[in-house]
Amino acid sequence: MNDVIACEDVLLFVNAAITSTGQREFRSTAGEQRLSLDFLHRYIMGNYREVYSAALALEINDHNAALIARNLLADGATEREGRLIARRLRTMAPQRVYALFTELRRAGVNNRRTRAVIGEWLGERPDLAFDAVKYRRALKEAVRHAHLRLPGELGDFLFAPRRRARLDAPLLDAWRRAHHETRAVYELPYTVAEGFAARHRIPRERFLAAIAPRMTRLERLRSGSAPDLAAMPLVRLASYALALPHEERVSRRAELHAALRASAVRAAGGRAGSWGRVTAVLDDSFSSYGSGHKRRRPLAVALGCHYLLRELAGQYRAMWLSHRGDPLLVRPAGATPLGERLLDALETRPDLLVVVSDGWDNAPPGLAAEVLRVWRERIDPSAGVVHLNPVYDAGGFDVRRLSPETPTAGIRDAESLPALVELARFATGRAGYASLLGYLGERTAER
Repeated sequence: MNDVIACEDVLLFVNAAITSTGQREFRSTAGEQRLSLDFLHRYIMGNYREVYSAALALEINDHNAALIARNLLADGATEREGRLIARRLRTMAPQRVYALFTELRRAGVNNRRTRAVIGEWLGERPDLAFDAVKYRRALKEAVRHAHLRLPGELGDFLFAPRRRARLDAPLLDAWRRAHHETRAVYELPYTVAEGFAARHRIPRERFLAAIAPRMTRLERLRSGSAPDLAAMPLVRLASYALALPHEERVSRRAELHAALRASAVRAAGGRAGSWGRVTAVLDDSFSSYGSGHKRRRPLAVALGCHYLLRELAGQYRAMWLSHRGDPLLVRPAGATPLGERLLDALETRPDLLVVVSDGWDNAPPGLAAEVLRVWRERIDPSAGVVHLNPVYDAGGFDVRRLSPETPTAGIRDAESLPALVELARFATGRAGYASLLGYLGERTAER
């Protein structure tokens, strides 16, 4: 029994760390999400510290990875934990890492391991001059907090900007000139140039046209410029497509479908066509809209999973709860009749049934759990069913499950789907705690 409880506790945390970002969801406020998440972090760190640090090697989101790093460093991280933190920080967006360093400074966490992690990460940055311009204040705080010394003009740029009349590094000198020279604005990163453009009163349209070559994919997307669809990951691309008006989705159908297909092919890699017969039940009920902070995120995850499963499967069928026809025209609407669609899906006798849903089965309530129970007990005990849930249930401290016997895992990015299907086998207690630790050890070694 203790073995089962340990597995449940650990998977509870992993599901939360994959799905929750502390933001408002359809059925819970941001405050409820943060409070629930904070409790889980403290509980798992106190009772399963080895697993807590090993979670950094799993597909958890950056928000929770930063929380783990902060908590471990504040509690005197070991050398092994320091290595795991350093590896994870290399994969995170720099602004998130700088935000973590700022939190550590404000919390007064300044032990030897913390200074080493900061120093190592900064030492591996490909262009500190770029960081000095784009993340000027955060870099200054990190350098001071870790007691580091920056050589030459980089140190002067941050801590004594008036010491030099001219700077040799082109980007640093462009920042200096941009205070009084309009042309220099377009030599800077977009987020920095935006402030100077406002100071020089450059018309917005002219500024965006001229700065476009220096914008990242996300910056182009957020500014309303045409994004590079071919380079976008699956869920982000799905979110972009779902945000378009219906008429534009229809007119650009071939372009959007080709981009989503290409992204799914990249994610499937060498596993394409290896999963046999796969049927998916995909949730497009009204709750798949998400919230104002995470607009259509659950629906975008379902659409991304649809495209990836299509590539992974040898034979594939998709069943949306209410939508029929082109998946690119799906929209959040209606109740959640999971039970009915599960019956339709199981009748296809797939090798694997994947359900992507927030788990709120309400038309009628409880039918999905009963369908799965009867099917497993009386019709096909070997049926492979996995439930992937993109929404953290703050009140339940977990993602909501369809039934106790159905493996459930949280999901945030469709690219994580193959690893999460593997992880879900621990969720029903059939694989023991020792097996789970072994799996985490393998993942840690891979990183």
